[in-house]
Amino acid sequence: MISRQAIWAMLASAASLLFTGLAPAQVPKTTPTTGTTTAQIIPVSFTNEQIAATVNGEKILIGDVRKALDSKPYALSLSEEQKKELRKAALDSLVEDALMRQYLSKHVPQVSQTEYNKEVNELQDALKKQNKTVAAFLKENGQTEEQLRRDIIARLQWKAMLGRFLPDDKAKVYYDTNKVFFDKVMVKASHIMLKLPANATKDQRDKAGQTLLVWRQEILAGKVKFEDVAKQFSDCPTKDKGGDLGQFPYKFVVVPEFAKSAFSMKVGEISGVVTTVFGVHLIKVTERTPGEVSNFEALKDTVREIWAQDEELIVRVLAEQRKIGDVKVSLP
Repeated sequence: MISRQAIWAMLASAASLLFTGLAPAQVPKTTPTTGTTTAQIIPVSFTNEQIAATVNGEKILIGDVRKALDSKPYALSLSEEQKKELRKAALDSLVEDALMRQYLSKHVPQVSQTEYNKEVNELQDALKKQNKTVAAFLKENGQTEEQLRRDIIARLQWKAMLGRFLPDDKAKVYYDTNKVFFDKVMVKASHIMLKLPANATKDQRDKAGQTLLVWRQEILAGKVKFEDVAKQFSDCPTKDKGGDLGQFPYKFVVVPEFAKSAFSMKVGEISGVVTTVFGVHLIKVTERTPGEVSNFEALKDTVREIWAQDEELIVRVLAEQRKIGDVKVSLP
């Protein structure tokens, strides 16, 4: 289970279900110990009962914002602009939480008591293994029982919505198309990149591509080393490491065109010209980690979560809800 403030961010990072080392760093949920207090970020003149924002009539209180801020550590000294940014970030998270819950309540059937009880039991079992109680979990995350209840319902509704958007047959197609990702196959590669402007002409692209092909022939002929060409001519910051990008999975780390090419190559092979939004590339695969064979039936829910991240579903839903919704912010 996840906390109220983290629920949609965590769903948007569904790849972490498979590649824990690639998940965005999570801020520890500890009380600030560095000197800055919530009172300094939200002046004490604001009472917890005051309204920070309303989302389609649903109130978000100053106290809710303070609880969200209390879950993160801060620097010893903050400028007024930094304090304002922190207030805005915390409130934005709560607004999006409300918008998503409202959207799910409107478009997804109600959660049954059986489903809800199952989730609660799983949470209790997970906490028991950590020698924690639900009460301790709530205190640690700055939540009330009611907030946790709403989170559990939202999580189950989200799962139901994904099942409707991506039924088993479509999920299986997505799984098969991206099987190397679900099998946790990793590739290590280096590249030589020539950067091109977003509005590059065909002549500019062709000229850059021809330059790469000349280098490719010289590398294959043994006249120069791939790493040396990267160090001298590549426009990517990795040039200092001979173009080494390190290991990456099939999705979410490098752009799709790059991944598709790299994962289709054998170790030691050098690609032809690969075009991405960044420019044109030569790719050299230096390692391939086989991973482990996955099973669609066991991963169905994860496949849907990954698909949702791939499609930026949460981002699109929230953008639309902000557009059509009535959000009024009172906290400066």
